[in-house]
Amino acid sequence: MPTGYGRARLEPDSTVPGAWTLMVDNVPQSWVDTTDPTRMKFDYMRRLVTVVDAMAPPGKPLSVLHLGGGALSLPRYVATTRPGSAQTVVDRDELLMALVWDRLPLPDDAGVTMLLGDARETLEGLPDQEFDLVVADVYQAAVMPRSIAGTGFVQEAKRVLRPDGLLAVNVVDNPPLARTRVLTATLAAVLPDVCVVGASGMLRGRRYGNTVLVGGLSEGRLPLDRLAALNARDQDPGQVIGGDALTGFISGALPLHDPIVTL
Repeated sequence: MPTGYGRARLEPDSTVPGAWTLMVDNVPQSWVDTTDPTRMKFDYMRRLVTVVDAMAPPGKPLSVLHLGGGALSLPRYVATTRPGSAQTVVDRDELLMALVWDRLPLPDDAGVTMLLGDARETLEGLPDQEFDLVVADVYQAAVMPRSIAGTGFVQEAKRVLRPDGLLAVNVVDNPPLARTRVLTATLAAVLPDVCVVGASGMLRGRRYGNTVLVGGLSEGRLPLDRLAALNARDQDPGQVIGGDALTGFISGALPLHDPIVTL
């Protein structure tokens, strides 16, 4: 069906009853198992789940801001594993969100509020220190909008986070990970504690795929050991680059400042 920013369809997964893939302009955007919301097929979603699992004790409710809705896979996970969480999802595509909400509805007690609008503009209108976690997963096809790629965006995310909060950003990249290095430098220009999470082969710059960047508002806030342990157990084992090793990973890349230029 046509939506505000492309053509979308939900395809049932023939191998997993109750699971669906959200396709937008023939690009897979999200995968969700409605019978078991804790199951994640896409690599980057499993990396984001490790951030949720590592940042707070099991079952503790969190206040989460999701920039980018997709099939609402991560909000379902948080609602299932951390009952009582308050979540806000921001997406500009009203027709797409209506499709997902109608075909793959969330439970009434999921605690999810939907805001329709541009991610950056909506973020700028949200209250200070409102969230424990901000997740930026905003793409049209495989392109990240420039409005969430610079230090101005990171400053706004920092403003709405609580003092012990985290920012997580999904990054799609190709070898040799130039985009990931620049965006890592961008987070590190604003936040005192930053790490990169991804599959080992991805972080070595050997393949196309996703990394997840995580930033904390205070020094030592990142749960590096827990993140590393959770990612090491993944079906596609991952690793975490942080601390002193982060400088070597950035490798001299410069942060992006507003006004933002194309990566």
